[in-house]
Amino acid sequence: MANLLYLRASLFGDNGNSSQLAAAFIERWQAAHPDGAVTLRDLTGSALPHLDAERVSAFFTPAAERNAAQQAVIAESDVLIEELRQADHVVIGLPMYNFGIPSQLKAWIDHVARAGETFRYTENGPVGLLDNTPVTVLAARGGQYADTGSDHQVPYLRQFLGFIGLSEVRFVFAEGMNMSEHKAQALQRALAEVAELAL
Repeated sequence: MANLLYLRASLFGDNGNSSQLAAAFIERWQAAHPDGAVTLRDLTGSALPHLDAERVSAFFTPAAERNAAQQAVIAESDVLIEELRQADHVVIGLPMYNFGIPSQLKAWIDHVARAGETFRYTENGPVGLLDNTPVTVLAARGGQYADTGSDHQVPYLRQFLGFIGLSEVRFVFAEGMNMSEHKAQALQRALAEVAELAL
């Protein structure tokens, strides 16, 4: 059975522009995979804790030496990593806040980036340990940033996802969403692109 992992990062939940794009993508994916399952990881409704010294310490403490609090941290991270391992496709609903990714998505990244679990270092550099599951990023922006030096989302996400083994990443953009003269057309163009994606 196919499994789609949906990472929702909009502060506005299902009402966010990126969430609307994700809803359209999921509808198409479910039509193509009628027996498939969708796993929702709501990064804002149930936000993950940001990294602190105690959490980082848990990641670097050998399993046999972890205390109960550290074991709880690892268990939370393990759930997130297992969701990735079980996914046949990952879709990220991605708003842009202050030129970057939402801090809640960054917290998710910090919990799944674990040496020996999702990547390892070798004499030839880092190697991702996850199967190369395709990732679709549905990015909604208030302004127009694609293919400019102000787009800090795309290079960062491509680098991180590739770092853990996910190199098949494609982006769909809805830009100018805070510009009244562009919003309707931008959303329709992005929805049309979603409708044409190969699943």
